[in-house]
Amino acid sequence: MSPLLLISLLLVYIYTVISSISVILLENRNSVRSLSWILVLVFLPFVGLFLYLIIGQNYRKQKIISKKSVRHSSKLPTVELHPEDYSDFVTRKAHLNLIRLLYKNSDAAAYAFNKIEVLSDGTNTFRAMFEAMEAAHDHIHIEFFIFEDDRISNELRKLLIRKAKAGVRIRMIYDYLGSFGLTTSYLRSLREAGVYVRPFLPMRLRLRRSKINFRNHRKILIVDGKYGFTGGLNFADRYLFGNTLGKWRDTFIRMEGAAVHGLQSQFLTDWYFVERKLITDPKYYPTPEKHEENVVQIVSSGPDTDWESIMQGIASAIMSSRNYVYMHTPYFVPNDVILNAVIIAALSGADVRLMIPERSDSRLSDACSFSYLGEILEAGVKVYQYSRGFLHSKAIVVDDFISIVGSANLDERSFNQNFEANAFIYDKETALTLKELFLNDIKNCHEISYPDWDNRKRSQKMKESFARLFSPII
Repeated sequence: MSPLLLISLLLVYIYTVISSISVILLENRNSVRSLSWILVLVFLPFVGLFLYLIIGQNYRKQKIISKKSVRHSSKLPTVELHPEDYSDFVTRKAHLNLIRLLYKNSDAAAYAFNKIEVLSDGTNTFRAMFEAMEAAHDHIHIEFFIFEDDRISNELRKLLIRKAKAGVRIRMIYDYLGSFGLTTSYLRSLREAGVYVRPFLPMRLRLRRSKINFRNHRKILIVDGKYGFTGGLNFADRYLFGNTLGKWRDTFIRMEGAAVHGLQSQFLTDWYFVERKLITDPKYYPTPEKHEENVVQIVSSGPDTDWESIMQGIASAIMSSRNYVYMHTPYFVPNDVILNAVIIAALSGADVRLMIPERSDSRLSDACSFSYLGEILEAGVKVYQYSRGFLHSKAIVVDDFISIVGSANLDERSFNQNFEANAFIYDKETALTLKELFLNDIKNCHEISYPDWDNRKRSQKMKESFARLFSPII
């Protein structure tokens, strides 16, 4: 390579790095996150620039998916509560404020009179979903982060093919990277049977406009507009049979009633994104039956939303606690807002408990999670490590009334980089069920005390502190 060409390439590289740093500064992101990316660009030549172009760009203001515009243009049947009616179902001011917050920050409508069933293992969850799909008469809408080409996903494939041939309209969204293992023959067999299958954000070669880091982490199933499912589980055998981590413990919910409209709205918004077809047929929103007296909001968030909606909702729920907060999460890599909400709740006298897996599928996340435990242990939070397999559940319960179940982990990726969906449920019965499950899970845990945490080997502490440096970008 000639010296002139080498100098030219170097100048182009320096210009690109400086331009990227300028963009980062002008975005006015979180200062720690911005500094992390600047350090990566400066100290990892070429590799750092490649990583930034692939996973570091901020699309929050570009509105990749606009749920609000799609929902309002659909002229859906009105079964949601009007804001002035919230107080008919919720009496505490803090709970009313949470409902209003989620309505304003994510256009999350509130739906009353729902039937809610909590599913706490893969066997019961898959059984409930398959029974609902087997009984489908009109349509099945299914959207998951991971479909593995394994036993359970092939059972699903056969069911969908059979129902499609029987005249049921089936739409399926899979995340391109999360379901990367799906074979061409698997997808072709679905399409040939009449199943409408679309990938979410398939990989493109346009490096500068890459969105490879923004994945659809949602887990949604709607059958005939009457039955809805959401939670943290994916379509993979490990939720039934386990893997090297042991049996996977997860939480899902099955819903009937008006809240299914919220899940349907979310799915059809995502379908508009992948297909560019706005579906407004009222048949997808049948008049719901009335069930128990409760309220549910389906809250979505993603890298394109105005606010970190789910994160704000979780923080508000934690801060509203008077008695207790019990949290399941496989990855605890909180931002400052969640970390301080947990600490403040504990220091205010609430019984705050966090359950994480003894070992997850990400060693980097494990090390990063452990680096945060000292602060919350000092504040009085009780921390448990689940040892009977892998705890993959994303569930929070507060004061026998607020329940939060969905796809979002307590980490920066869920708050900023993934498209997520969580159900915020205001209901005593559901909360008591989740509370009981949490307390039963403690039997399969060991508690971490502050002295135990503080007496770790120095080499372990260094590894965890190093991992924490990457927390804003992992």
